[in-house]
Amino acid sequence: MKKKRKLNKNGKFALAILILLVIVVSGILFFNYMTSGTGSMNETVVITVEKGDTYSSLAPELKKQNLIRSEMFYKLFLKMKNPSGLKEGNYTLNRSMNLDQIITSLSGDELYESNVVRITFKEGRNMRWYARQIAESTNHTEQELYALLKDDGYLTELISKYWFLTDEIKNQEIYYSLEGYLYPDTYEFVNKDVPLKDLIEKILDNTDRKLEPYRTQLENSPYTIHQLLTLSSIIELEAAHSDDRAGVAGVFYNRLEGGWALGSDVTTYYAVQVDLNERDLYQSELNDYNAYNTRSSKMAGKLPVGPICNPSIVAIEATLNPKKHNYLYFVADKNKKTYFSTTAKEHDKTIQTLKDQGLWYTY
Repeated sequence: MKKKRKLNKNGKFALAILILLVIVVSGILFFNYMTSGTGSMNETVVITVEKGDTYSSLAPELKKQNLIRSEMFYKLFLKMKNPSGLKEGNYTLNRSMNLDQIITSLSGDELYESNVVRITFKEGRNMRWYARQIAESTNHTEQELYALLKDDGYLTELISKYWFLTDEIKNQEIYYSLEGYLYPDTYEFVNKDVPLKDLIEKILDNTDRKLEPYRTQLENSPYTIHQLLTLSSIIELEAAHSDDRAGVAGVFYNRLEGGWALGSDVTTYYAVQVDLNERDLYQSELNDYNAYNTRSSKMAGKLPVGPICNPSIVAIEATLNPKKHNYLYFVADKNKKTYFSTTAKEHDKTIQTLKDQGLWYTY
């Protein structure tokens, strides 16, 4: 009987060991699964790290983009790894990365794409400038981009995918269909052979993220989203040297509502496809009717047919939240101080005063 009890104890010990092993192995398998990638290397996603972001605050976006399996487990892993040095910027991640690789990549300590291509699109630049940057950084030509922007089928696909795109971008008078919609930022792509559609949609994904906080305002405005981005693009260039973009926006709204022509030279430059600072405009160019040229009397009370550059979020915010006033003119000096006037006479006097004081801004 004593021998039988001894065997029972040994059996229980062996069973306990077996259960423990099962728990340990299961734990390891669970840990490996929860920290593993969610997809393939070809499934790339750009994650934007902005000022004030933390590894933890990025959890919802990483989960939304299907880069991690669980926000909670990701945060637990962060406590184990205790990373430091989160750096601002745009990071191209792929869904084959495990948690350790994702965190290391976001720290900027290691590049997993040795042939990664980075392109910085500056605010206030137009599609021609964008096309040159793309041609210089990838294996695509400017003409390939222009052809894609005229592809009606592709535009239809984009309109169905992005809430802020409408049939307005198909207007035949528009030079470049996505002008104004490609958010200026630094982007990373896998290599120089990145498909143009992937490149465009990665930028539009970022535009989506930037515009989402303003979606209610954009959709409830008496102006269409296309019109708001068009006005934002004008404000981007006209108020680039102003300390009061919201005040400038107010001037343009007053002109629109009063049936005035906006009288913006930057729209005329775009109309004749001449870059700012390239040369002075001819009087005939200033006066000729064009769907972009707001100096033309035929454009009274009208916005251009589309954006004339890709505006920053600051310009978009000014457009959505203009200052209420009665001014119809503005000018900024070389120190960015902005002066507003209600009459052309007052405006001309202000300009002369600035010139006399050596404060007149010249490009």
